[in-house]
Amino acid sequence: MMRRVKKGKILSKTEKLLARETVQNEDVEFAAAEADADDAEALRRSEAADKRQLREILKDQQGQ
Repeated sequence: MMRRVKKGKILSKTEKLLARETVQNEDVEFAAAEADADDAEALRRSEAADKRQLREILKDQQGQ
């Protein structure tokens, strides 16, 4: 769980990584039966962004 951060405080690299990891685990409800083309496109783009983000996190962890 991320600690509260003072407004204007510059985060360390570790704090930034922890913040990104917690954001990735958000629960979002998706009903395929009610989805339209825009919803399908948003889901595809979201999954692609998650893959890029995970790849960046893993790359950062290996570099430490």
